[in-house]
Amino acid sequence: MLILTTPSIEGKQITRYHGIVTGDALIGANLYKDMFSGVRDVVGGKTSRYEEELATARRIAMDSMARKAEEMGATAVIGARVTYHNLGGTMGNTILVTITGTAVSHRD
Repeated sequence: MLILTTPSIEGKQITRYHGIVTGDALIGANLYKDMFSGVRDVVGGKTSRYEEELATARRIAMDSMARKAEEMGATAVIGARVTYHNLGGTMGNTILVTITGTAVSHRD
């Protein structure tokens, strides 16, 4: 599945717009513990555990969005956008990663 942030596919003709598709993933984060362990990683030039968790959540959300687009018969998603929301409150330190785009079909 081709997933792009652009509103079109260069060199391809969009033949059908299937509609909006989304994918979500939740991360439970103990910010104090994770941030203090991550400080050492960042100072040392390594990727922190927190960044790894965000990358995993993005991948899960993207896979979910791609599956939904495929179920609609789409061959690509254009205009993809990633957003992050700290749910806090009763959810603790939970981060919601959402990816949204437009499912389309295209041809050469």
